[in-house]
Amino acid sequence: MPAHADAAPLALIGVPAGAARAFRELGIVAVGVPDTDLKAVLDACHTLRFCGALVGPSHEEAVLGAVTPDADARRVGRVDAVSFTGGFGTGGSHGAYALTGALMDALEATGYAARGASAVLLGNTADDLARALPLSRLGFTDVGVVADSSPDAERAARDLPAGVRSFAMSRRDSSLSTLTERADLIVLTGGSLPAGLVQPYHTVIDLTGRAQITSTGATSLNLSSLPARRLVRQLAHATGHRFHLEELEPLVRVLG
Repeated sequence: MPAHADAAPLALIGVPAGAARAFRELGIVAVGVPDTDLKAVLDACHTLRFCGALVGPSHEEAVLGAVTPDADARRVGRVDAVSFTGGFGTGGSHGAYALTGALMDALEATGYAARGASAVLLGNTADDLARALPLSRLGFTDVGVVADSSPDAERAARDLPAGVRSFAMSRRDSSLSTLTERADLIVLTGGSLPAGLVQPYHTVIDLTGRAQITSTGATSLNLSSLPARRLVRQLAHATGHRFHLEELEPLVRVLG
């Protein structure tokens, strides 16, 4: 679908230049904007009546301080989509982190039965653990949160929903193997999987893309649709339009 000349443009921050043509195929006029002095850039986009902005991974942290973030973006410390509301001076720039919701979408699409199950989130810091915390909203009864340090694990665990039994500990805790033995799902958000921790009865989600899961005999969930699901949510926030996954496949390839 060709882009309409009168359509409100979408700002691209830290997004590959070649993406603009793929956006036009979706009917979106996309314009690369400067990635310095982001508050001023976003204010200018607001004045010029851009619909919103799409943010590349290398700029997600920097954009956080230039917008009003939603709860998930504030918790993770990153923004990957921006929307503009109201007229200049009366509205604002509102940031979202679409990956959190997309991760829930992707897990639900696999058919995995989260309700009543137990999970362990295994990472390095509270920041990388925060990306997986939304999964706890899907009905898990017990969630273990493991980081390099106990304070980081405890900080992340404070954001778990009420009613979820939580266990926070460091990777060095002698009880870690006992915690994971009782888990149904292990989610790796950072670092590596300790040797012998994953058992054949576990299901594993690897958000790092580096874990060797097949050698453990465990089931690795296929979340290959995650990039497209994330883009669906990013564009819904930034443009107000919700696209189908199939429509976005060419754009996902360009964005990498």
